[in-house]
Amino acid sequence: MADNHLKAVRALAAASRGLTRQEIIDKCGLSSGGRTTLMLDELEQSGFIRSSKPYDKETKEAIYHLVDEFSLFYLKFMDKADLTTNWSSVRGNASYLIWGGMAFEAVCLKHVDQIKNALGLKGISTRESSWRYLPSKSMKDDGAQIDLLIDRDDYSINICEIKFYMGELTISKSYAGELQQKLDVFQEKVKPKKALFLTLITTYGVKENIHSDNLVKKSLTMDALFS
Repeated sequence: MADNHLKAVRALAAASRGLTRQEIIDKCGLSSGGRTTLMLDELEQSGFIRSSKPYDKETKEAIYHLVDEFSLFYLKFMDKADLTTNWSSVRGNASYLIWGGMAFEAVCLKHVDQIKNALGLKGISTRESSWRYLPSKSMKDDGAQIDLLIDRDDYSINICEIKFYMGELTISKSYAGELQQKLDVFQEKVKPKKALFLTLITTYGVKENIHSDNLVKKSLTMDALFS
């Protein structure tokens, strides 16, 4: 039924980091049978959602994102909203920044080939995926999520952080700590026998400072998506 399609889209619109199939089932009260699989396949084939197989995981653990730009905008700003609200009062607030982050990530995930070309990976065999680690409640581990992994046949992995920002991004000490944590958790949990290259994909670029110099191996702006 279309109601289940709408439930899944709404659930994903509220999940900036995406949801697994089981998380969609739990949030939407769906069955775990073939109808749910068919519904997700239909949404993906229609271009509303996108699934990415996590690095070194089974397909059933794929992470789903809402990538239809109009649906992201409608459900954030138009659905059940006061349409007389002045847009200038919305632009820049928390809701706008969350929407901007989800929309920018959706556009980036649709332009992975352009990202690889901008990284100079043309001719190198690659596999793209996402990755996240969620510790159980009984564990004291740090969790981590990586937006895009580009696993290369030249024994390297680009760890891509997709970041929407309304200007040149300055990496603060605290944000540098978050980025380093992602690298550390991935290294600890996956133990890849490859070199890791932190790659930032931002709207307007990264301002050089001690943190960017120490962490970021490559920085791309949104211009790379359309070149």
